[in-house]
Amino acid sequence: MSKTTKSFLYNLLSFAAFFLQLQVILTYTSIKGIWIPITAFVIGTILAPKFQAIRTKEGEKLFMKWIFVKGAKEIK
Repeated sequence: MSKTTKSFLYNLLSFAAFFLQLQVILTYTSIKGIWIPITAFVIGTILAPKFQAIRTKEGEKLFMKWIFVKGAKEIK
């Protein structure tokens, strides 16, 4: 599996984890109707870590950037 595919899957899974948890949490608030998934989408997009595959001289590398971690971290 290429690093580009891994970065796509990691992005999808990390967003889905935040999105689903937020939807459950938001059902217990005063937010109703279509606003629950919209709010979960916006907050999930902000909170989920971002993964990116970058081609370097040594080959393709996978990096993660997250608002809770300073700078970009290389994923092995």
